[in-house]
Amino acid sequence: MPADRKKKTVVAAALGECVHVAGIARFLQYAEQAGWRPIFLGPAVPIETVLQVARTEQAELVGVSYRLTPENGEQLLAEFAEQADGLREQGVQFAFGGTPPVAERARALGFFAGVFDGREPAEYLIAFLNGQPLDADASEADYPQTMLERLAWKAPLPLIRHHFGLPSLEATRTGIQEIATAGVLDVISLGIDQDAQENFFHPERQSPRRRGAGGVPVRSAEDYRVLYQASRQGNFPLLRTYSGTDDFLALAELYVETLNIAWPAVPLFWFNQLDGRGPWPLEEAILKHQELLAWYGARGFPVELNEAHHWGMRSAPDVVSVVAGYLAAYNARAVGVEDHIVQLMLNSPAGLSDRMDLAKHLATLELIAPLTGPDFRVYRQTRTGLLSYPTDPDAARGHLAASVYLQMALQPHIVHVVGYTEADHAATAPEVIESTKLARRAIQNALEGQPDMTCDGRLQARKEELLGEATILLEAIQSLAPAGTPDPLADARTLTIAVARGLLDAPELKNNPVARGQITTRLDPRGACIAIDPQTGAPLNEAHRTADLLAAKPDQD
Repeated sequence: MPADRKKKTVVAAALGECVHVAGIARFLQYAEQAGWRPIFLGPAVPIETVLQVARTEQAELVGVSYRLTPENGEQLLAEFAEQADGLREQGVQFAFGGTPPVAERARALGFFAGVFDGREPAEYLIAFLNGQPLDADASEADYPQTMLERLAWKAPLPLIRHHFGLPSLEATRTGIQEIATAGVLDVISLGIDQDAQENFFHPERQSPRRRGAGGVPVRSAEDYRVLYQASRQGNFPLLRTYSGTDDFLALAELYVETLNIAWPAVPLFWFNQLDGRGPWPLEEAILKHQELLAWYGARGFPVELNEAHHWGMRSAPDVVSVVAGYLAAYNARAVGVEDHIVQLMLNSPAGLSDRMDLAKHLATLELIAPLTGPDFRVYRQTRTGLLSYPTDPDAARGHLAASVYLQMALQPHIVHVVGYTEADHAATAPEVIESTKLARRAIQNALEGQPDMTCDGRLQARKEELLGEATILLEAIQSLAPAGTPDPLADARTLTIAVARGLLDAPELKNNPVARGQITTRLDPRGACIAIDPQTGAPLNEAHRTADLLAAKPDQD
C-alpha cells in the first residue's frame, strides 16, 4: 500500500512531446495545499507511463498538460482519452491544462472533468480540487456566503475585497452586476454617501445638494435589497458596508436583513466630532461603538475595527497607530467579539519606507497576539494607503501591484484592493475589475515563492523599538483612568482623556474641538514616522513625550 494513503492522490505530467511543466507544477502546488498527495511525473511523459503510475498509486485524479500545436494536441488527447476511459469508469477524474486553443479542443472531447486555460480565477482550480467544480451553471449554494466559510473554502488564497459605490443607484446596481459576473471579487464593500451613513433614518436632515456625495445614495431598505440582488450571479460575492455615524443598531439590523452583511467595520475613536463625520461627542461615540461591537459579537459576526489607519492617515507617529490597533482589538475582545479582522493599511502616512511599513504592522500583530485564544481569533486584512496613489494612471497601476506584493509578507487572510484610480476618482466597475486583476497577479506571484522580507535586521530592530514605545504609551493611557476604573483600556472616559491630553494625537487634528493636534511628526532617514521636538527637530521618544503630557495640568487641555 503506498504511503500516506489518508490523502487523495493526484498524478500529473506534461503529455507526449510537451516539455512545458510550469503550469503542472503550479497545479500540484495548489493540490498539495488543498490536502492532496501530489506525484509529478515531469515533462514529455508517454500516455502509457501516466496511466500506469495512476494505477499503481491508486490516483483519484490525473492531470495532464499540453502547450504545443492545437492540432497535435487534439490527436494526442483523443488517444489519451481512449486509453484512460477504463480508469474513468472506475471513478478516476481527469483534468487538463494548456493554452486556450488546446484547452478548447480538450473541452470538445467531453472527457475531462476540469479544463483550465490559465484565464480562470485561481479559486476555480481550488474549488475543483475540493470537489466543487464551478461553471456557468453554478448557483449561490456553490459559493460560501459567510466570511469564515468563504475564507476556509478559498484557502490558501486570501479573500479579495474592493470598495464600490457610484453617485447613482442604477449605475451602482449595474456595476455590481458587472463585477459579480467577472468573478474576481469575494467581497464588494458598498460605498454609501454621507447622508446614508448619518441620516438614513432622518430624511428631514438629508440635503439634495449632498445626494451621492462620496458614494451611492441609498435611501430605503429596498435600495439595499436591489443592490444585494445585483450581486446574486457570477461568483456570488459577499457584501458589506459602512457601520454609519448615527442610529448604529438600527443600521446594523438593516444591513443584516437586506445585505446579509459579511462583516461590519466599526471604529473606536472615529466617525463623530473627532473627524466631523458624525454628531456624537467622542466619549458617547466610543460607548455607542462598543455597544455596536457587542451587538455584532453576540450574533457571531466577524468585526473589523478600521482604527489604526485613521491615525496614520493624519500623520500620527507610528507608535500611535500601533497602539490604536491594539486598543481596537482589546476593545473588541472586551465586549465579546470572537472573530476580529485587523486592518493593516500600508503607506499611511504616504512616504513610509517598505521596511518601516512592515515593521509597524508586525509590531501591531505581535502586540495583539497575547489577546488571542479559543474565544478570540484574529484575521489579517491588508490594503494600500488611500493617500499614497500617484495621479498618473500607469504609475498608479505599478504602485498598486507593488503594494499588494509587499502586503503578502504579512500573510493576509483578506486583501482589500484599493483601485488605482483613487487619486483621481472613484473606480468604475471596469476599473474595479482591472485593479483586482492587477492585485491577483501580485498575490499569485507572492504565493509561488515570495522571500521572507520580515527577516530583515533593520525591520526587526524597528519592530522591537515600536513594541517598547507602545508599552510606554499604553501604560500612560492606563494611568489616566479615574479611580476605581476596572478596565482602563476599555473605558470610554479614559480613552477620551487620552485624546484630550494628547497621548493619542496627530498633526492633522490641529484646531480640533476634541483632540489636541499639537504633536509634530516627520519621516526619519529610515522612512519611519516619528514624533519630534517642534523646537529642535530632534526625535522625541515616548518616555519623554508621555511624561511631559502627563505632567501638564488638566486645565491646560
